[in-house]
Amino acid sequence: MTSLQPLRLVVMGTGPFAVPMFRALGQSHHRIEAVVTRPDRVATGRRPPPNPMREAAQAAGVPILAPEPINDAAAIDALARLAPDLFVVCDYGQILSPRVLALAPLGGINLHGSLLPRHRGAAPIQWALLEGDPITGVSVIHMTPALDAGAVIVARAAPIYPGDTAPALEAHLAELGAGATLEAIERLDAARAFWNPGELLEIGMPQDAAKATKAPRLSKADGIVDWTQPAARIERMRRALEPWPRTTAFLARSGGEPLRLVLDDVAVASDHAVAVGHTPPGTILAAADAGIVVACGAGTALAIRRVVPEGRRGMTAAEFLRGSPVLPGMHFAIQSAP
Repeated sequence: MTSLQPLRLVVMGTGPFAVPMFRALGQSHHRIEAVVTRPDRVATGRRPPPNPMREAAQAAGVPILAPEPINDAAAIDALARLAPDLFVVCDYGQILSPRVLALAPLGGINLHGSLLPRHRGAAPIQWALLEGDPITGVSVIHMTPALDAGAVIVARAAPIYPGDTAPALEAHLAELGAGATLEAIERLDAARAFWNPGELLEIGMPQDAAKATKAPRLSKADGIVDWTQPAARIERMRRALEPWPRTTAFLARSGGEPLRLVLDDVAVASDHAVAVGHTPPGTILAAADAGIVVACGAGTALAIRRVVPEGRRGMTAAEFLRGSPVLPGMHFAIQSAP
């Protein structure tokens, strides 16, 4: 279904997950009046952090707004002058107040990287991988002031494959989300024919709050390996925490500080599980060119196949072992995040 008149859209986003959706809207018959994105915060002597949505908007010649707080009076005045029909939000980082949402007759929609109400929050893709979900997807919700709590207008599912990393899964879901967003806009537009302005426009399937799970923003501490966890969990951690904060362990060394290692490639070592027995988690069971095998929780073992030693390049286990003496019985230290 296509509306007779294009909708005036204001798109809000910052990260790469929003870019395919933005480009799809740009190719539709709707009009993007502006992109609202995160302001550049530049430390002295440093470049601003990447902002894929700003780059995409500049390439498309779309005006850019970057208010620090989206809900203050100046930002509200700037948005009001755009006279939007609908806000389209994805990977933005701020919650829109009721006053902001009221500026657009159709309110706002938000593209989220999970099948809501599962994994509400800032890191749904990473938490889907961490939890070992077999299926994830995208949801487009009609926005409310509560985080990720609006009714779901469109949801599309996607499988999670054994080797998926967070960047690969994000890229796939972002493309899936572009079509889902267009469909949600058309459904909203169709609902206008039965809606009296001034009344609350209700569309979509309400979320079941009892089934909600949280997907909070990640920290450096989330990347520190807890060897009491099963090997399968640590293997998922390695894939989920790329490219940040990555998965880090600390190899204890006699007479020196533990060596910080980023685990660049790991696998569950099922052939060593029988040898774990009552070995304390974190103990090295074997050290060979094929990998450094470490005892984990629940009687499992993990093979470390590639590492990035602190201050050095990434290397295979074989390369690392040629320059660092590692023997069975050594162990990884218990270490907190810096």
